[in-house]
Amino acid sequence: MSDKNNERIPAGERREQILGAASLVFGERGYFGATTDQIAKAAGISQPYVVRMFGTKENLFVEVLGRALDKLLESFTETIDGWKGTGSPPDTIGRLLGTAYVNLIEDRGILLSLMQAFSMGHDPVIGARARDGFITIYRLLRDEAGFEPEAVRTFLAEGMLLNTLLGLRLPEFYGLDEATTELLECTFQTKLQLVLDIVGEKSA
Repeated sequence: MSDKNNERIPAGERREQILGAASLVFGERGYFGATTDQIAKAAGISQPYVVRMFGTKENLFVEVLGRALDKLLESFTETIDGWKGTGSPPDTIGRLLGTAYVNLIEDRGILLSLMQAFSMGHDPVIGARARDGFITIYRLLRDEAGFEPEAVRTFLAEGMLLNTLLGLRLPEFYGLDEATTELLECTFQTKLQLVLDIVGEKSA
């Protein structure tokens, strides 16, 4: 796709196109391993176009992080609102939020880019944004979902495990190793097939 053709795309769609591609490239290669040229190729546009829209690679990564956090918080908020609206039992919200989290794998870059950002606490810009986002998630689970601090800790720890399994690409080895298969089944449970289908589509 040429830049001239991209000019005809609405700005919002064009921006999402680049952020979606950047999310996956950053998620798979990390901040330091990814380049704006790789991101441009993944988005089907030129590298100068990416730079013109976002400026530096750091700015682009911060935008990717903001997109990932917004989508996660939006998903959690909708889940909590739905749970409250239906008057479901208190002990069901953890399962509902877990399902919402796993469903985010449909945009694989979201969870992977979050993991990359959470490993950059040393960076004065990215680290600050990542910390703020992480604590915002904590507060949402505590204040809106009604989790006790220990329950939030457990939920977040399971989320980090899920991210780690995706980052290691372990779903690609499902059925090839007994321990790997067992861990994947225990972690993803009823959502395992969704994960395997999405990973298969990305590998095809």
